[in-house]
Amino acid sequence: MTVTLYDLAGADPARRFSPYCWRIRMALAHKGLDVDARPWRFTEKDAIAFSGQGLVPVIVDGGRVVADSWEIARYLEAAYPDRPSLFAGAVQPIRFIASWTDRVVQPQIGRMIIADVAAILDDKDRAYFRDSREKRFGAILEAVQADRDQRLAPFRQSLEPIRVVLSGSPWLGGEAPSFADYAVFGAFQWARCSSPFRLLAEDDPIFAWHRRVRRLFDGLADQAPAFD
Repeated sequence: MTVTLYDLAGADPARRFSPYCWRIRMALAHKGLDVDARPWRFTEKDAIAFSGQGLVPVIVDGGRVVADSWEIARYLEAAYPDRPSLFAGAVQPIRFIASWTDRVVQPQIGRMIIADVAAILDDKDRAYFRDSREKRFGAILEAVQADRDQRLAPFRQSLEPIRVVLSGSPWLGGEAPSFADYAVFGAFQWARCSSPFRLLAEDDPIFAWHRRVRRLFDGLADQAPAFD
């Protein structure tokens, strides 16, 4: 059976850039499931109205509809217990890593790439995105990211917990990839697919880890349209 995923896309339908959708793209591949990843855009709320909310990722698996990346991951783990585990018995630590990414990593990345994200959207989405985000930030998007060169060093320093973990194991969950890796990876893949701004130095262990994750599942993420 094929799982349908509603996946945020730019003007180019092949450019998929949502950090949360990337978490699920990787989770579905981890479980070895066939996927129909359908391009969805911010202004296409009607297309996912059946889910009862207006955000992606949304999956449809048979007759089951599941939204929210964490809830989707939990669903996949419960629905496909015979396939490789996303959590390997460590649900709460992985939940912590996902939450830390949501609250610490992604907001910093957002302030450094927000105008670049707007540039990859189609016209209808761009108007919606600018209006909603400029209200949120209280400034035009170009002004929000104008000081990103100064923000880069503090951002890199804030990633030290990731480096500490990677100093002892190749993956954030230990000896094998898990949803911990996909949760953090989604944030960096969002930037990679949306912006030419370089967040990581090539000698950073996180850069090497990110490249390893990109190459999983026959290079699923590595082949995505991106600013390499």
